[in-house]
Amino acid sequence: MNKDRLFTTPIWHEHKIEFLKSLDKASNKYIKDTRKKEKEEIKKNKDFGTSHHSVQLINSNEFLDFRNYVGKKSHEFLIEQGFNMNEHSLAMTEMWVQEFSKNGGGHHSAHIHWNQHVCGFYFLRCNEETSYPIFHDPRTGARATKLPILDDAISNGGEDLINFKPVPGALLFFPGYLEHHFTVDHGKHPFRFIHFTLQAFPKQIFNNEN
Repeated sequence: MNKDRLFTTPIWHEHKIEFLKSLDKASNKYIKDTRKKEKEEIKKNKDFGTSHHSVQLINSNEFLDFRNYVGKKSHEFLIEQGFNMNEHSLAMTEMWVQEFSKNGGGHHSAHIHWNQHVCGFYFLRCNEETSYPIFHDPRTGARATKLPILDDAISNGGEDLINFKPVPGALLFFPGYLEHHFTVDHGKHPFRFIHFTLQAFPKQIFNNEN
């Protein structure tokens, strides 16, 4: 019996510890600036139940080496899926650092990133007690005909939710269409990560701009 797995959804992850120290240090001032701007809100909600987002980092020199690496790997990510990138170029559309509330309650509800071909996270501060992302099965029909899973510890493609428990230095890539959310953080430990998105554009657009 031939057994094919069709319409698979790729998620790449690796441990890139070499970026951790420098990016965590570089992110400090951005989180500090963000918390300063949100001072009144933080005081009002006692730093509970939210997430603090930095300004965009796509032009920050401190993150240049990381952006270059992410761009290279994102291109490989699309090539491996069989996409013809000869007439397209990838551009990073967003990158920011965020940190959940110090007193807990930080989370993100389920969402996707429209028109983005690659998304990802780089985890700076986390452990087994902090929040983590959960990915949703993108197959609508599969969700509608869901059956019980025999063994949650074994991934055979029947799951409708997949947990990813990060460690500091973990780098994650996934398609922009893949729905995901972050669990509620309890504020026991700092939870900080970098979020990025990339979109493929026809090369003609870049040529016309030049």
